[in-house]
Amino acid sequence: MNDITEPVEEQTALESLHEALEQDNKPLARSVVDALHPSEIADLIEGLPKQQRYEVWQLVDSEVEGDVLSHTQDAVRAELMEQMLPHEVAQATQDLDTDDVADILQDLPEPIAESILLAMDEQNRHRLASVMTYPEDSAGGLMNLDVTSVRADVSLDVVTRYLRRVGDIPEDTNNIMVVDRDNHYLGVLHLTDLLLKEQATTVGEWLEEAPFLKANAPTSDVTKLFEQRDLVSAAVVDEEGMLLGRVTIDDVVDVIQSEAEQTVRSMAGLSSDDDMFASVISSTRRRAVWLGINLMTVFLGSWVIGRFEDTIQQLVALAVLLPVVAGMGGIAGSQTLTIAIRGIAQGQLVKSNVKPLLIKELMVGVLNGLIWSCIVSLVVIFWFDDQALGLIIGLAMLINLVIAALAGALIPFILKSFGIDPAIAGGVVLTTVTDVVGFMTFLGLATLYLIV
Repeated sequence: MNDITEPVEEQTALESLHEALEQDNKPLARSVVDALHPSEIADLIEGLPKQQRYEVWQLVDSEVEGDVLSHTQDAVRAELMEQMLPHEVAQATQDLDTDDVADILQDLPEPIAESILLAMDEQNRHRLASVMTYPEDSAGGLMNLDVTSVRADVSLDVVTRYLRRVGDIPEDTNNIMVVDRDNHYLGVLHLTDLLLKEQATTVGEWLEEAPFLKANAPTSDVTKLFEQRDLVSAAVVDEEGMLLGRVTIDDVVDVIQSEAEQTVRSMAGLSSDDDMFASVISSTRRRAVWLGINLMTVFLGSWVIGRFEDTIQQLVALAVLLPVVAGMGGIAGSQTLTIAIRGIAQGQLVKSNVKPLLIKELMVGVLNGLIWSCIVSLVVIFWFDDQALGLIIGLAMLINLVIAALAGALIPFILKSFGIDPAIAGGVVLTTVTDVVGFMTFLGLATLYLIV
């Protein structure tokens, strides 16, 4: 295996692997796979068609199969695990962190997950069961049960000797959890204090209160806490304050990456488990709904244009300029929409402070509207030698930019109140609003003042 600090370029590895598979050169293909980190192998497998995925999976060293599965996209991981027997999955995941194994099993059908659990040893089975009682998108679902804890009344010397006897501490451990006799969480003891402070002193003297997470806290609260406090790890407790486990920074990074990817996919109407090489029927079915929704919005815009068919026939320049009004409104609205969705996602924008945002975006819309309507008006006047047309399009653009700014700020809240993810539907709704308003104002004003 290569050192993690010297990763093989993914594109080069993928090309080399394709070449080896085409030549049926299994030794070369195995050498390409062996040279990669498990996360890179997972990316590599995701970039292969289904049949080649199975071929490459057979080349993966059994010692890293679990790590590869933990880094693989849900849909692809499920496919690979369908080719494995329950005891093979249990063996592959036995050295993984409990939260990673829980993530893997929660994506499987219940009968298969139960078969895998039964194939595990009793200790791992009980540990997994405790994690899987919590939703996947909660602190309890993210937590790792591998946590080192000590009592506040023992000396640092006792803690040091205990750690030496154990001979190991969990990864990403920058502090030791401190609990009372009943396992209630009290705070943390930093490893630096353990090393530098007088060994005869007690843990309680150097105990530091540290933020913790309730097991049912959503992942949005987890990522926000880690971002605000620059944490490496945080304790997870139940409703009574009993220490259950901890969440570490590597899990939080995975959540952030997953949420970012989901946001991008949602804007295109794709689900988080869409596989690049999924079957044609499956991909078609998932995307058909989104395309249908977009088609309805397009027809709505076309219907508005059709209401002014006589106007357009008398002044063809209107048809030429329609995309200008609608396009500018769409861009202006999407800027505000992005700000609003981001604010809601980060918990910075709520109903109580939406009014200042509306006022601010309204002022931005008015100023931008005045600036760009003047510019477009001048361009149209010189282009078509029609002063009235220039004034009409300028006024239409001003109205559309103002409406777009207000719509961009309000749409996320309206969608959220109906339980709809603004990242998924916000863009479609906003485009419909800006198109309809843009077409209606421009063609309506032209009908009133330009057509005799």
